[in-house]
Amino acid sequence: MLACSMLWSSGFLFMKLAVGVSPWLVSASRAGIAAAAISGWLMLHGRSPVPRPEERVPWLVLGTLNGWLPNVLTAYAVAQIAAGFASMIQASGPIMVAVIAHFAFAEERLTGRRVAGVAVGFLGMAVLIGPAALDPGGGALGIGAMLWVSLCYALGNIYARNLKHIEPIRLALGQQSVSAVVSIVLTAAFVGGAAVPSFLDNWAALLALGLVGTAIPITIFMSLIQRTGPTRAAMIGYLMPVWATLLAMVFLGETVGLREVAGAAIVLTGVWIVTTAPRRD
Repeated sequence: MLACSMLWSSGFLFMKLAVGVSPWLVSASRAGIAAAAISGWLMLHGRSPVPRPEERVPWLVLGTLNGWLPNVLTAYAVAQIAAGFASMIQASGPIMVAVIAHFAFAEERLTGRRVAGVAVGFLGMAVLIGPAALDPGGGALGIGAMLWVSLCYALGNIYARNLKHIEPIRLALGQQSVSAVVSIVLTAAFVGGAAVPSFLDNWAALLALGLVGTAIPITIFMSLIQRTGPTRAAMIGYLMPVWATLLAMVFLGETVGLREVAGAAIVLTGVWIVTTAPRRD
C-alpha cells in the first residue's frame, strides 16, 4: 500500500512537469507506455498479451473507468489547479467507494459509523474546495474534473472486485491497452501532428509517468482490490495526498494553505472512519 500510493502519487508531479502537453496526449502517452511495459514483461516470461475471450468486456470497462477518462480529466485538472490540491480532492475516492459498495454488496452495508464517516468526509470536501468552487477563474473546472476522476475510480474499483478469475497484471494490461487505443485516437483527432514534437519535448516526464506513475502502481492496486476488497484497497487515498503534496513542495515549490490542510485532514478522518468500520455480515 505504501509503495502503490507513493508511485501513483508521483504521477501528479510528472504531469505537472510535462509543460504545455495536451491532456489527450498525456493520457495517450501514459497508457501507451504502461501497456507496452506490461506487455513486454508478459512476453519476456513467455506469456501472450492478447486478450482472452473472458477478458474483453472487463478490459473495455476498466479501460474507460480507470483508464482514458480519468487520465484525461486528471491531466486537465492538474493544468488548472496545484498538483497537491488535486491529489487531496482525489482522496475523496474511498468515501465514494464506501457509498457505492453499500448498494452493490451485502457485506459492505453502511453502518452508523460509516454514515458518520461519509458525512465527515463531505464536510471536509466543502472546506477543502472552499470559495474556489464558485469562482470559474479560481480552478472550479479543475476541481470538478478531479471529483469526476474520483467517481470513475470508485466505480472501476467496485467493478474490479468481482474479477478474481483474472490475474491482476492482466487486468492492469487490459485497462492500459484500451485506454491507450482510445486516447491515441482522441489525440489524433484533437491534437494532430503537433502531438509528436510535444511528446519529444517532454519525453522524460511522460516516460516516467507511464512507467513509475502508472504501470507499476496499477498492477499493485489490482492485486490489492482482489486480496482485500475495494473499500480497504481504496485506503491508499490516505497516503496519496501526503506523497503528492510533499513531492510538489520539494520539486515544484508549491505551497499549501491552512484551509487546504484542514480540509484534507477532515476528509482523511472521514475516510478513516468509513474504512475501519467493521463489516456487517
